[in-house]
Amino acid sequence: MSIKIENLTYVYNPGSPFETKALDNVNVEIEAGEFIGLIGHTGSGKSTLTQHLNGLIKPTSGKIIINDTDITNQSVKLRDIRKKVGLVFQYPEHQLFEETIYKDIAFGPLNLGLSESEVEERVKDAMEFVKLPFDELKDRSPFELSGGQRRRVAIAGVFAMRPEVLILDEPTAGLDPRTRDELLEEIKSLHSRYKNTVILVSHSMEDIAKLVDRIIVMHKGKVALLGQPREVFKEVETLESIGLGVPQISYLIRDLKQKGIELREDIFTVEEAKAEILKWIRGNKNA
Repeated sequence: MSIKIENLTYVYNPGSPFETKALDNVNVEIEAGEFIGLIGHTGSGKSTLTQHLNGLIKPTSGKIIINDTDITNQSVKLRDIRKKVGLVFQYPEHQLFEETIYKDIAFGPLNLGLSESEVEERVKDAMEFVKLPFDELKDRSPFELSGGQRRRVAIAGVFAMRPEVLILDEPTAGLDPRTRDELLEEIKSLHSRYKNTVILVSHSMEDIAKLVDRIIVMHKGKVALLGQPREVFKEVETLESIGLGVPQISYLIRDLKQKGIELREDIFTVEEAKAEILKWIRGNKNA
C-alpha cells in the first residue's frame, strides 16, 4: 500500500497553556512495498506521526491518503483501515491479555472473520516466523514466557493479520543483542516474503542502516531529512545538530581517513567497512 501525507499538522491541547505542535506541515510519500526507517530524537514527532497512519489520532489539519483513500475523511471506516495497517507499539507485550498464546495471536485474525482453519494456519505461520514452536507453546499462557518470548507473541499477533502496512515502534527496545538481531531478521524476512510496506521507528542507526530503503528524519515535528541511507548518513553535522548521529562504523571510517588511510566516505555498515578495509590492505601489500 502506498501512503501520501499532505500538509499534516497536529496540535496537542489546543487553546490551553499546554498547547504543543507535535507535527508541523509534514509532507511525505511512501511507495507500496518500501521499507522505511523513521528516526528522530525523543519528542520529534515520530510516534505521533505513526499513530496517524491507522487513524488512532485525527490530524488538526492535513490529509493522509492510503491507496487513494483519504483516511481523514469522516465517511471512511477506520476499522477497515486498521485491518490493513498494523501498528506494533513499543513494549507490545504489555498488550497481551488472552489465557493462551494461541488465543492471543488468533484474536486479530478471528476479528477479520476468517474460518477456524485459516486462523490456525495464520497462527502457525506467525509463530514460525518469530521462532516460537507451535505445538510446544500454543496452549501455554503468554505470561509464563520470558520477556523476549512475550515480545515475539505480541508481534506474531500483528503478523497474523498480514497487514499491507506494518508499523513497528522501537520493536527491539529492552531486548538483549541476540534476541534483537533475531527479531530484526524476522521482520526483514516478513518484508521479503509479503512485499508489504514497513515503517520501522528506531533509535539504532546501525539497525536502520542495515534494513531500510529510505530514511525519514524528524525534528521538532518537521521532516528534517529524507532519502536513502547513503544520502542521509552523509549529513553528519545536520544529524548531530538535532541530537542524532550516524552508525558507529561510519565514525570509525572517518577516524581512519584522518589518519591517512584512503577509504570511501559513504560507508555505514560493518559489511561495507570490512570489504573497503580489506581492499585497502591488499592494495598496499601490492604497492
